[in-house]
Amino acid sequence: MLAALSRRGLRVAPFKVGPDFIDPGHHSTAARATSYNLDGWMLSKDYNLESFARHAQGADMAVIEGVMGLFDGYDGRSEAGSTAQMAKWLDLPVLLVVDARSMARSAAALIQGFERFDRELSFAGVVFNNIGSRVHLDYLMDALEGNSKMPCMGGLLRNESIRIPERHLGLVTREDHGLSADRVEKLADLIEENIEVDRLLQKLPSIPPRPIQSAPPSSAKEKQVKIGVARDRAFCFYYPDNLEILQGFGAELNFFSPLSDRGLPDELDGLYFGGGYPELSAEKLSANIALRKQILEKSRDGMPVYGECGGFMYLCREMGDKVGNTFPMVGCFPFRTLMYPRLKSLGYREITFSRPAVIGKPGLRARGHEFHYSGIETVLEKTQMEKVFSVSARTGLRQENTGYQINQTLGCYIHLHFGSRPEVAESFVKNCLTYQYRRKAG
Repeated sequence: MLAALSRRGLRVAPFKVGPDFIDPGHHSTAARATSYNLDGWMLSKDYNLESFARHAQGADMAVIEGVMGLFDGYDGRSEAGSTAQMAKWLDLPVLLVVDARSMARSAAALIQGFERFDRELSFAGVVFNNIGSRVHLDYLMDALEGNSKMPCMGGLLRNESIRIPERHLGLVTREDHGLSADRVEKLADLIEENIEVDRLLQKLPSIPPRPIQSAPPSSAKEKQVKIGVARDRAFCFYYPDNLEILQGFGAELNFFSPLSDRGLPDELDGLYFGGGYPELSAEKLSANIALRKQILEKSRDGMPVYGECGGFMYLCREMGDKVGNTFPMVGCFPFRTLMYPRLKSLGYREITFSRPAVIGKPGLRARGHEFHYSGIETVLEKTQMEKVFSVSARTGLRQENTGYQINQTLGCYIHLHFGSRPEVAESFVKNCLTYQYRRKAG
């Protein structure tokens, strides 16, 4: 849909509900615009409304991909974090996508349920996915007559050629499975040939520009510090908001690749390692000895370093794979991490700082998400390391995974969204500034 609307000459603003890094990457390719996350649990209602208003400003269309099922979110009792909640917050209609494989008249009962479950929602229509033939679509449309108020906007035949392959953590990323210009064209053709796009556009409301109440969280106009950000196919999981909020507090971001760069950018005041798939490039990361040594030296020198999930794994002493191989990593933390054959941890998390940390102070709370197949297998030696925050999950029980800090290097398995508490980014920049003063003083 993003590809089809963009090809029509419309400026499309893409969004994704939920804590997802992979789908927004593919959105950005199809729409030629950055895709932003909206989340009703990690982020406040005001933050979501502001983010949508800011990033949809000047666009002809906004397209928001949902998360899981329409009503799925934080738990089974509330709408928190769901697509339905976000649609109501933004006062936008829902285009329901129904997997109609091996389904006929039952589709009408299913759609009735969605229509009645929450009367406050409005629907632009339904699209049937994975249909077997045009005759199958006719059956489905016949079933809707008299049984649903929702208009059918078309159906997509099962088509394995457009499937994006999957692996642990979800779809293969755009870094490893980029959508070529030719493929984007074919996707646009698919939508135009099978979906009544003109009819859909006619049903959509004209939404007046929403007033933007404030600029992105910021206290600085000029760049004060330089933060190196690891970004390549191994480290590609970053919320765009996190990077923009750091910039808003005075950070100049210098991107580098732990896979291919032999040295860090010059005159850095801090380092940020996001998540991704370092386990798929463990041998190559390990072989870049010069960069690993340089990062360890900076850590021991007291440079603020923050690593989350895959970035945390990279900052540990060793990384083990599922077949028994072990690869030396940076060595800031005395841990060996190991990839497991099944999911290790998944879900929303809230952290509370108990000690002064690189990205927070005692009492500060922030929210994020955890999703990984790896874990800490072994503590290789005892060091002067602190646990600087505790973690709560949906159940309210404290979790095993926490935030580890040694020197001014902090690592954890949680992807924090800085929009939940911008003070996290502010603290990081302030600590980088303190390090800069010391570095320049010699």
